[in-house]
Amino acid sequence: MIDRLLASSLAKSKKSVLLLGPRQTGKSTLLSSLKPDLIINLADQQEYFEYQSDQGLIRRIIDAKKPKLVLIDEIQRIPDLTNTLQSIIDRDKSPKFLLSGSSARKLKRGNANLLPGRILTYKLGPLCLAELDYNIHNQHDLMYGFLPEVYTEKSLVFKEKLLASYASTYLKEEIQAEAIVRSLPGFARFLQVAASNSGSFLDISKMSKNAKIPRQSAVRHFEILEDTMIAHRITPDPLCSELDLVKHPKYYFFDTGVLNGLLGNFIPSQDRIGRLFEHVFATQLFSSSFAKDIEPKVHTFRTRGGLEVDFIVHVNKKSFAIELKSSSSISPSDIRSLEQVQKIYPRKIEGYLAYRGTKEQKLGKIWILPWAKVIKEVGL
Repeated sequence: MIDRLLASSLAKSKKSVLLLGPRQTGKSTLLSSLKPDLIINLADQQEYFEYQSDQGLIRRIIDAKKPKLVLIDEIQRIPDLTNTLQSIIDRDKSPKFLLSGSSARKLKRGNANLLPGRILTYKLGPLCLAELDYNIHNQHDLMYGFLPEVYTEKSLVFKEKLLASYASTYLKEEIQAEAIVRSLPGFARFLQVAASNSGSFLDISKMSKNAKIPRQSAVRHFEILEDTMIAHRITPDPLCSELDLVKHPKYYFFDTGVLNGLLGNFIPSQDRIGRLFEHVFATQLFSSSFAKDIEPKVHTFRTRGGLEVDFIVHVNKKSFAIELKSSSSISPSDIRSLEQVQKIYPRKIEGYLAYRGTKEQKLGKIWILPWAKVIKEVGL
């Protein structure tokens, strides 16, 4: 098992914690590694029905067993159980609770009491580079991504089976079982359209047309992807309000392996490699931020005049302009946009060109580094 960076933060927390993340990112494994005295798995139908029909059951069990650490898996399945947890937490000698969930939306819609001041919220994504000692496998990462079970699986055939099944599992367990949408076929079409356009500027009208659903349904469906952490939206840099930036946000699916599984294509062909490399880098920005409990500040930068860099990232009061190159070689022309951004940016900003090669060099004020080194240099 690969050690997760969040483990120490969760273990040291004096408060109860809520860990949110997409399915199969390892939430249950991580929380179980903290050795809880009592585990309640609401994904198990029998346990779900027991606690749904009798929400006083958890109080009686805790009073009888007096556990110090309690894990409740998939808390979003019974959102109002958090009201009972509040009454328990407010008592003297209350246990510490470890809660996991994959749907912030379900918690909100279920009027969950997220216990402000009593429970701290963390997020977990796929494996991040710091957890892998910044070791990369360029082709593998483009094809199969960083979900823990997939990453550690030896069989390429089984990797693809796991990832291909993710969409049906997500639709069945996350969407259908929780009755989040009225029309599952419409959502399934939208999910496919969203995957096909991931990495592009968000165009809800075009997506609704291609998925053959009303625009308002497309708006709600995309919100579901965000609330279940399947997609991450990247907005224009707010520090550049004086510049004429394109206002539309971009979005990225949370894992390249899941994306390829949805699209039914694991081959990083020449027409796909640039988009896949951009996804790998974007997902690592988010997964690394979550792992280090940093609120990610990742933005787009594209002026209406055509000046563009792939990402603007703000970490620890520093700003970084990052351009990606999917090949293993570079030329001076590849850094021109970074040089121009440094001239017009409203404050000091460091420029990095992240590529798939191995050599490190500096041209003027621009660092050209292997992409994993760039993730590390920005503090992630």
